[in-house]
Amino acid sequence: MNNTHLAIQFFLQIAVILLFCRVVGSIAARFGQPQVVAEMLAGVLLGPSLFGLFWPDAQNWLFPWDKTQSLRDTQSYLFPASQLGLALYMFVVGMEFRIDIVRKRLKSSVAVSAAGMIAPFVLGAGLAWIFFNYTELFPKKTSLIEAMLFLGASMCITAFPMLARIIHFKKLSGTTMGTVALGAGAMDDATAWCLLAVVLASFDNNWSHALVNIAGGAGYVAFALFVVKPLLAWAKRFVVKNDELTDSGLVIGLALMALGAWFTDLIGLHAVFGAFIMGAAMPRGVMARDLIARIQPLTVALLLPLFFTYSGLNTKIGLLNTGFLWLMCAAVLLAAVLGKGVACWLAARATGIPNREALGIGTLMNARGLMELIIINIGLQRGIISEGLFATLVIMAVVTTLMASPIFDRLVGNNHVQPMAEPDLEETAELKAMG
Repeated sequence: MNNTHLAIQFFLQIAVILLFCRVVGSIAARFGQPQVVAEMLAGVLLGPSLFGLFWPDAQNWLFPWDKTQSLRDTQSYLFPASQLGLALYMFVVGMEFRIDIVRKRLKSSVAVSAAGMIAPFVLGAGLAWIFFNYTELFPKKTSLIEAMLFLGASMCITAFPMLARIIHFKKLSGTTMGTVALGAGAMDDATAWCLLAVVLASFDNNWSHALVNIAGGAGYVAFALFVVKPLLAWAKRFVVKNDELTDSGLVIGLALMALGAWFTDLIGLHAVFGAFIMGAAMPRGVMARDLIARIQPLTVALLLPLFFTYSGLNTKIGLLNTGFLWLMCAAVLLAAVLGKGVACWLAARATGIPNREALGIGTLMNARGLMELIIINIGLQRGIISEGLFATLVIMAVVTTLMASPIFDRLVGNNHVQPMAEPDLEETAELKAMG
């Protein structure tokens, strides 16, 4: 397969992916699901779990997947394209993230984050012990400690970018519920990435690598927020003309996003972490407003669905071919819901948040979606988990994410959403500048 044929195949794949995601999205919207959730489900349906199950020849023709010819198959170009979409999306999420309102509910965010990490981690580690000793869901080269740490981290993660989209879809931005959930989700995911760094270091038998991951990540955050952010604030006068971001400003923003993603990928953290932090470092006002306006449409409509399809091509639900494995899948789902949703609800109540809002926080935090797919894709690529366990965790990620919107509407509804206190004058001016 030459390069010309690869390009032709890629264009056809894009057309099929985008149209299919829209069809699934139109159906999902009738059930109150945002488009990004529909795309996650569509990615699984395009993979071997449905399309490849009933029409294997057509699926293999559309998505040629030959692991022995990795430079000539779908993976060779779909993976980097999907990673670009993911990094750009997290860059936008970072620009939309408001640290100031998280600070106003810091106590609740910390409590919900701690509960949402400890409870599911303990349950996940316990399930890993069972899987390790009584199944073949972990490859032989994975140790018991690695298995327990990895599954624990997988269970305690929150779909932070998807959480941000659901909060936007539900018009919860700036509310106590949305603010606490976003703050807790950010803390949970940062901790989960640190746990993953420990697992990968143990797997590679290189603990200095874990120190580089964590120390490098902390140093990167400090550099982005205390060096890059002030420099960009100073440079706004050169990249903003007539209340609009110039093309040079757009290029600078994209280049910084790419450098941030490159660096965190280089030190062993995922590219999404670097892109998100760089987005948080972008000056609010015209620069962030125009970057979002110019990046978000193409990223959400074109590039992000490629990531979901890439993950779906790795998902083989048919590997869960015994009653015992399906029972283990149910155990994972139950532990995920109890460990995350219930624990976060109780933590929110303990910090004085009214019951309906606490239920909403627990429901939102239970959605794993995008970040779960990222972490388990890394686990599968590195050989830490088997394809069977990967399929189990994909099912858990899809189900918990699909549950979020209908359960939220059932338990909470938008009539019980309370706004945060009004921002101060400086913040109000900043928000007006962002439109």
